[in-house]
Amino acid sequence: MKRNHSDRSFLRNWGCFRSVQTMLNIPTQAFPAPGSQQRVAPSGQSGRNKVALKPGHSLMDWIRFAKSGKDLTGLRGRLIEVTQEELQKHNTREDCWTCIRGMVYNVTPYMDYHPGGEEELMKAAGIDGTELFDQVHRWVNYESMLKECLVGRMATKVPTAVKAIIPPPPPTSLAPPVSVAPPPEKDSRPRYDWFQTDATVHLVIYAKRKIPSSGCTMADLEAGVLRLEVLLGKMSYMIHLRLADEVEGNISVHTSFSVGKIQITIRKQAKGKWTSLGEALESHNTFVRKKDRALYYRECVLVSKTEVNHNTYVFRLQLPRGSVRHLPVGQHVYLKANIQDTEVVRPYTPIDQSLSPSSSKSSQDPDLYLMIKVYPDGVLTPHVNNLQIGDHISVSGPEGAFSLRPLRDVTHLYLLAAGTGFTPMARLIQVALQDFDSIRQTKLLFFNRREEDILWHSELDELAANTERFQVEYVLSEPSESWTGRRGRVDESMLKDFLHRPDGSKCYVCVCGPTAFTELTMGLLKQQGFKEEELHAFQG
Repeated sequence: MKRNHSDRSFLRNWGCFRSVQTMLNIPTQAFPAPGSQQRVAPSGQSGRNKVALKPGHSLMDWIRFAKSGKDLTGLRGRLIEVTQEELQKHNTREDCWTCIRGMVYNVTPYMDYHPGGEEELMKAAGIDGTELFDQVHRWVNYESMLKECLVGRMATKVPTAVKAIIPPPPPTSLAPPVSVAPPPEKDSRPRYDWFQTDATVHLVIYAKRKIPSSGCTMADLEAGVLRLEVLLGKMSYMIHLRLADEVEGNISVHTSFSVGKIQITIRKQAKGKWTSLGEALESHNTFVRKKDRALYYRECVLVSKTEVNHNTYVFRLQLPRGSVRHLPVGQHVYLKANIQDTEVVRPYTPIDQSLSPSSSKSSQDPDLYLMIKVYPDGVLTPHVNNLQIGDHISVSGPEGAFSLRPLRDVTHLYLLAAGTGFTPMARLIQVALQDFDSIRQTKLLFFNRREEDILWHSELDELAANTERFQVEYVLSEPSESWTGRRGRVDESMLKDFLHRPDGSKCYVCVCGPTAFTELTMGLLKQQGFKEEELHAFQG
């Protein structure tokens, strides 16, 4: 199809935009893929329902439809600049445009494929939907999902009439100060320092707070560039440097948890003194909200695959040389793969290789363990299942809102999990038994369809048999006749029987499972009098 000169110019600019975005690793956001796992809002925030899609409207169906050659924009291949007035005209179910990060998409064809339903998508009809979609799925590559729906970009020219009424600054005026607020009495920002020997360079981070024993550090050294991220609650502290001279590929990380100090050690290739640590790169020495930072992916290698049950496996992934990760408890990572020319991303919660509390110091094991249920009609899990030993897959850094801080004074920890919602509970059980002496009882209520679906059944039974502070009960919705345990689905009476609040106790409840399970369970818990600060819903 022929394109006019303005179209070709736009495509060149669009290509530059994409190249810069890729180079800077700007996170792709917003549109959830059909059939994707849904992000459950933390307690105290509004959630988002996942609707049942019509048959033939899965993610793979959308990918096939988008590649069918049909005109999904209504512009016959043209790319245009869209004014605010033009965008606002396309605000109906039959004609729906929206803008994300300056790019306009006709999402009308996507309506029936959207897992959040038509109602959610229509909230962004005819307007800039960037902020709305960022609240839901910042990790999904909407550009890849909707590239066939691209209408064009928003016009950015300021109207002449507006320009005319803005007076130029006086020629003698001074630039305003960077900040007019007085400096805080106590600077809570982390800081760093460095020292060296003839053979080594040592970078020291002072977090100015205690660090959880599961760790919080992600470090990568590649081609002389050091990227170090320290996760501190909802904040991310970044060191990003091009080192002053050549170094060896491996690095070591030593953490003093109680005093909040992290030391990175790197060996020089040639002995001698450096005059500086290196050149600061774009995100160096920044302290930002974790949710605002770009996702950073590493190419990991599959080194082993172990069967857990008939459809679930533990995949052991090795980080690239020069990378170290200490993953906080309750955090998840994203796996990313290109499937049928479409980027597919899904969240998974890492586990440790064992339930034994003595092995819960995952920071001592450099590899990543993911327990993944393989769905034959899924999009990403068949791809992961077909990986051969030695194959690569992209893995992000940690994400998630869970914090161990609320557990400091807890006496009774209750965990409610359904299916693979068990995965964030695995490390939480370990840390509760090993690092929180105040927790007198940790109890897991584990929901599955059949007995063969129970993940780590024998490991959980063994832990309960050998540890007085841990109990586990199983609930099956499709039990065999020989099953003697609990039967049915989560309901009010079951929770009342399971949850005990002894006098003087302080309870905390964590929930994880499919979206419908989590939302129902959280509602029942609130009906039973549990407060927002006593509850946490993991992503399902």
